[in-house]
Amino acid sequence: MQLLLAGIVVYGAAFGQPKAITNGGLGLFVTFVPALLERNYDIPLDPWLGVWITTAVLLHTLGSAWFYAQIGWWDHLTHALSASLIAGAGYTTLRAVDLHSDEIHIPSRFAFVFILVVVLAFGVVWELFEFALDIVADETDISMPLAQFGLDDTVLDLMYNSVGALVVATFGQAHLTGVAERVREALYESVDERS
Repeated sequence: MQLLLAGIVVYGAAFGQPKAITNGGLGLFVTFVPALLERNYDIPLDPWLGVWITTAVLLHTLGSAWFYAQIGWWDHLTHALSASLIAGAGYTTLRAVDLHSDEIHIPSRFAFVFILVVVLAFGVVWELFEFALDIVADETDISMPLAQFGLDDTVLDLMYNSVGALVVATFGQAHLTGVAERVREALYESVDERS
């Protein structure tokens, strides 16, 4: 998948497609985040987590290159998948803090609500960012890598973000606990090194 993303960047450079260069380059960078976390912070991540991240980034990049305009449901798929990543990161962080401190106890019901709120807030900020890019594009006649397509598009994006969050809030707690425990261990080691 990383080779395909690199190919999209090369295609964009060869044919003067700045959108392909931007989306492909950012996507390729994101796929290296799990390896960076593992190398720099000794947080061993499950290979499936890397596949999850890379799949979300690749599907978004393919969407912005061609599929969004051709396949109506592609945007919904990528929003749900990206939202599930944000939800997974939010839950993992929350659970690692819960495990790290004896003074903090976070009930699982609160974790469910927390995941939904984090994803919804992130989705709103993202949509505002896209709206700002549209304003800049209109004022400067510069093509932007992201775009909104009206109120219906924004509402559907937020709805599918909620779907991704609900999936992780419902099933993610069982599957992401191991990742949270590894993050907690890295926090312990970090605190021990400072002491």
